[in-house]
Amino acid sequence: MTKINKKKIEEFIRVDHAGERGAIKIYEGQLLALNTFIKDDDLKKTIEEMKRHEKEHCDYFENEIKKRNINPTKLLPLWDLMGVGLGFGSTILGKKAAMLCTASVEEVIDKHYLNQIKQLGNDEKNLKKKIVKFREDELNHKDIAYEKGATKKGIYSILDKVIKTGSKIAINISEKI
Repeated sequence: MTKINKKKIEEFIRVDHAGERGAIKIYEGQLLALNTFIKDDDLKKTIEEMKRHEKEHCDYFENEIKKRNINPTKLLPLWDLMGVGLGFGSTILGKKAAMLCTASVEEVIDKHYLNQIKQLGNDEKNLKKKIVKFREDELNHKDIAYEKGATKKGIYSILDKVIKTGSKIAINISEKI
């Protein structure tokens, strides 16, 4: 594997930090809905557990940003707001929509992380190892989401496409800005 340039590594860390923080915000929005309007203790417990994983991921990338002196995306405040809104809105629509939100985001992240893993070489062993581990966590979240009722049937197929499109746009923007 050839060594990739510093700019590309900075993009990886910037976008991964934004994505993990965005995942936390989505779960915070879901928990807000579950603590105010929707009572589902089982779903709440599941989301709290997944949020803990995302916090671990985000903390890692936060440290990398500081250690490597990388500027985080300038759009963090917007992504925070949109993440909370997506989480809250999907949960208000019901358990299937809330879990589809997780599944849809994780399907995009799976491909995103896999692409990064393929590009990272031996000069970034620690970063690659972390991304491999985080990808496994995200795939586990996707599996849990489907076990808990996520579906793409009927109207949910539109929600899936909207969430995936938004996630891809956020990734592309956060790499650069």
